[in-house]
Amino acid sequence: MKVDLHMHSTYSDGSNTLEELFRQAKTVGLTHISVVDHDTVHHFEEGQQLAEKYNIHFIPGIEISAYDFERGRKVHMLGYQLQGSCEHIRRLCQPLLNRRHEHTLWQMRQIQEAGFAITEEQAYERIAEVNVLYKQHIMDVLTTASFDSKDYQTLYRSLFKNNGVAASDIRYVDVFAALRAIKADGGIAVLAHPGQLDSYEIAEELIKEGLDGIELVHPDHNEHDYERIVTMANKHGLLMTGGSDYHGRYGTEIALGKYTMQHLYMPQFVNA
Repeated sequence: MKVDLHMHSTYSDGSNTLEELFRQAKTVGLTHISVVDHDTVHHFEEGQQLAEKYNIHFIPGIEISAYDFERGRKVHMLGYQLQGSCEHIRRLCQPLLNRRHEHTLWQMRQIQEAGFAITEEQAYERIAEVNVLYKQHIMDVLTTASFDSKDYQTLYRSLFKNNGVAASDIRYVDVFAALRAIKADGGIAVLAHPGQLDSYEIAEELIKEGLDGIELVHPDHNEHDYERIVTMANKHGLLMTGGSDYHGRYGTEIALGKYTMQHLYMPQFVNA
């Protein structure tokens, strides 16, 4: 068994289509995958069809862009094995998707006014299945430099960070509301990459509200994170998940198959 439960596709802020992800997953020997596109479940149907085509187990998943309002920091919530139409998640996330899209259009206008050659048409060409623009689509128009390169990061920070012309953010959903929506739709709620976003404090509060698991394997986690997560999971009986957080060329260059789990600790795969 070779499991990657954290990938992103063109349904949100990944550069690869779902089929490209499945094709790559098959090539590197992944047996179970979950594509956890941000704030949407629109990829589930196609994912199930591709799972049959490529003979790979597909776990329906989502990554909700949430917020810890008490501490004033982002916190991401993963949901797996969601059931039915996911009406609670749709109701929570659709306004968030709308805000993201309108905000990205605003950012594009600021960048245009600053003298950069970019059109809405060019950005929309990067959108595939879901009509939501991300900063990554703007950057893909502006530069061919790789995400990890100095040129890309310098341009990105100059536009979207500190005093950049497009430096602002949207209002995210409350993390407890995200947890409740996942549970209400029959899903398994997992705290995403706590080492990356420093989500350890709120993890204790989320556990009291029914958190099921915590992400262990992630490119941004170090040995200290691994020790802390395993200790917390063992103490509270949490599932441990993991994956590559793969975004294709829109993110850090990562080879699929490198960040994986060898077991899948979820109910219907309990004996796997």
